[in-house]
Formats: sequence, C-alpha cells, structure tokens
Amino acid sequence: MAPINVCNLALSSKEKLKIRKPVVEKMRRDRINVSIEQLKKLLQNEFKAHHPSSKLEKADILEMAVGYLRQNSQPASFKTPQHSYSDGFSRCLEETLRFLSFQDPTKESQFKVLKHFQNTQMGARGLSSAAAALGSQHGFPKRSSQGDCKVLWRPW
Repeated sequence: MAPINVCNLALSSKEKLKIRKPVVEKMRRDRINVSIEQLKKLLQNEFKAHHPSSKLEKADILEMAVGYLRQNSQPASFKTPQHSYSDGFSRCLEETLRFLSFQDPTKESQFKVLKHFQNTQMGARGLSSAAAALGSQHGFPKRSSQGDCKVLWRPW
C-alpha cells in the first residue's frame, strides 16, 4: 500500500495559500533580481560611464536602463549619411556667414566663398536665403535670369 500524505489532507485551501505565498513571492523576487542583473550586464558600458566605481542599487540600474532606452529609441535621432552631411554643411555655412558678416562687405573673396557654397550644394536644395541676403546686402551682383540663377539651399 502506498503512503498517504496526511499533511495535505488536513490543510484547507486557505492554509495552503498561506504556505505557498512566501514561496511564490521568493520566486517572483528571484526573477526580478535575475532580470536586473541581466540589464546590468547588457548596459555595463553605460554604467561605467556614469558611475565608474560606485555600487549600483537596483533602482539606479532600472533608471539608467530607462534613460538609455529613451535615448536610443527616439526615431528622430536616426539620420542617413546624406542628412548628417547636410547638417554639417549647414553648420559650416552658418559659421562662414557669421564670419563674413564681420568683414569688409566689398571684398570679392566673400562673393567667391558664397558662390563656392552655392555650387557645392547644387544637387541638394540650394543654399540658404541668408547667403543670398548677405550677398545682396553687401552689394554682390544678382543674376537677372531665372535660368542662370541656382537655387539657394536653406538649412533651417
């Protein structure tokens, strides 16, 4: 005859839940701790950059993971090489225009620089209206016919 488990027969369902609850809670905490350790390992370089020698608490790990995911999941941050090139070109143009605005407006070199920027970006969208405004403001000649005039690129 097989042995009978007398403990289970004597316990009500409520008592079984009381006994099982701490075991289930321990399993849940273990899962959380394992997941946090996995996050810590995955984002190890990020943690070293922010907290190189400190021992991180679980809350710190979770906060940094959320920040890292927010930073890397923004769709606007994805840029094509052409877009990055255009951004760099725009910044270069802005700095050049800022520099040229402090110089003698009648110099031929200013016109050559603006013309160079215009020719460099012909395939894109043209130069900025600021370059055209700077050129006309300082007395650079405008082209009369639309066929000869190249569109100026606007970075903003």
